[in-house]
Amino acid sequence: MNRQPIAVALRALRQTLLGPDAPAERPLLARWPRVAPYATPVGLLAALGLFLITLNVESSWGLPTPIAVLFAVLTVAPLLTLPRRPLLAWRLTVLALLICTFNAPDDRSWPWTPPLALGSVAVLAVVVARVDRPVLIWVVLISTVPVFSLVHPDNRIPVLLLLGALAIVGDLIRRNRLSRHALAAQTELSEREQERRGVLEERARIAREMHDVVAHHMSLIAVQAETAPYRLTDVPAPAAAEFVAIAGSARDALTDMRRLLGVLRSESTGPQTAPQPDLTDLGAMVDTARRAGLPVTLDAGPVDDGQVPAPVGLAAYRIVQEGLANAARHAAGATVRVTVRPGRSTLTVRVQNAPPDDVRAPHTEAGAGHGLTGMRERATSLGGTFTAGPLPDGGYAVAAELPYDVEGGDR
Repeated sequence: MNRQPIAVALRALRQTLLGPDAPAERPLLARWPRVAPYATPVGLLAALGLFLITLNVESSWGLPTPIAVLFAVLTVAPLLTLPRRPLLAWRLTVLALLICTFNAPDDRSWPWTPPLALGSVAVLAVVVARVDRPVLIWVVLISTVPVFSLVHPDNRIPVLLLLGALAIVGDLIRRNRLSRHALAAQTELSEREQERRGVLEERARIAREMHDVVAHHMSLIAVQAETAPYRLTDVPAPAAAEFVAIAGSARDALTDMRRLLGVLRSESTGPQTAPQPDLTDLGAMVDTARRAGLPVTLDAGPVDDGQVPAPVGLAAYRIVQEGLANAARHAAGATVRVTVRPGRSTLTVRVQNAPPDDVRAPHTEAGAGHGLTGMRERATSLGGTFTAGPLPDGGYAVAAELPYDVEGGDR
């Protein structure tokens, strides 16, 4: 025996009688913002009117005033809770239909007052359009209990037909609404996919532009530097070493360029297959700068294995690299001091150059182009800070503080 339908029916019954209310939906009056501010006071006035009408009818049937007030409250309460708690409004309606009947005159074909009968239809119409199908079936079945027990036999069939029609129409409305929501979600997903595709196409275009503009020229520089000692006669040994250093720098730049092009051409960066530079590579970079003629001193504190995460080490390396490049371009001949100090939770990076020997304006952020902007973005992307500016003695300094998790390290 398949017990799944029984379990579904029992869960739906529990949801109908005791479960949370139907999911809240966008208020209907939200489409008309000019009318929405007046909805609450108008609704309260209408509820007050129904309360007075019901109280008058119940009193005319000979009920004591306290009981008439109670029945009027039971009549109006479902309508007040209907906008936000439709399932609770239906429960109160069923309770009102079962209670507010014993005082009806015998010569009346309906045991309920007109406000209660019409309000019950309105509540049921809203509920069947808000709940799912298993709960809807239980709502309709339970709503037939007052009909079979209290309505005159001659009027039961029209009422049952009305309940069936409301259930069918409400289910169709709910399914139509779900279909619209699914279509809207699919449309939004398609738009996001088109945006993502546009971003990928733009990244591929940028990658092609960078390859055409930069990679070709860097390859020519590397080839010319490598072949210069063989093409030129009587090249001194220091000059030949300079050519070798230039060729090495060009090859390193090409390697970084290829890695960047790979990131731009892919949808996800994924894991890096090539090792990224970190703090341990600062010495080699400083030695390369010295061989290129830039007087550099490195003051790097001891770093424990795994103390500084890889992203922080890479950012520090790139900041020092750009700082040395800016110093070489804008303060030729000036002494440069690189300081890298790891703390308990922050890595401090500072690149400072003294005033150059010849009288030249110190380099500024505008003069450095996108270099300082890139350094600032690297620092802020890790939650750190970055400062850059001229010094009182005429030099220039860039400094960054890169935070990291002491306990996590490089995970």
